[in-house]
Amino acid sequence: MARIAERTGLAAFLDDQGGAVVMLAIGLLLLYLGVAKDFEPLLLVPIGFGCLLVNAPFAEMGSAHGLLGLIYNAGIENDLLPLLIFMGIGAMSDFGPLLGSPRVVLLGAAAQFGVFGTLLGVVALNGLPGF
Repeated sequence: MARIAERTGLAAFLDDQGGAVVMLAIGLLLLYLGVAKDFEPLLLVPIGFGCLLVNAPFAEMGSAHGLLGLIYNAGIENDLLPLLIFMGIGAMSDFGPLLGSPRVVLLGAAAQFGVFGTLLGVVALNGLPGF
């Protein structure tokens, strides 16, 4: 029986003192909270699903040649997925308050000055040793 467990990978799943089992339970809890209780579903459902994928026995999803490694290589290393994520967040933006009160545009414009000022601060700190 021990030989079968070693060949299938079940021994590695059970040898880590139950850490993978605990993470599977946490992933299921996050999915439950996101779907059934409607607590931040856009955040909890992907985190819970990813937790289940990585810790599933026999899957090796988190390895370099697993499914998540391929997604990382194809989507994150070439900056495709962050672009799609920010486009999706922009598509979900609610412009109702902006249309109701056009003065709010000034707040958005002022925020861009803060972003630009932060960029200048980072460039200035880059010239200092130790930063």
